Amino acid sequence: MAVTVSLVLLFGLVLFFLLRSNSLSAGSAFIAVMFGFFLASTGAAGPINDMAAAVVQALPNP
Repeated sequence: MAVTVSLVLLFGLVLFFLLRSNSLSAGSAFIAVMFGFFLASTGAAGPINDMAAAVVQALPNP
């Protein structure tokens, strides 16, 4: 668990700086995928899924 949380912080920080510097490339896509993969392994996955479901339900259906 401790290793997963530190990897989430590391990949999140790298992704933040890559997005801020507008250097989006294949490397940035890899960082984004790894960030999502490790984030899904933490306790934050449940609240993130709940928030995404709430946002989708709040959108009007055509």
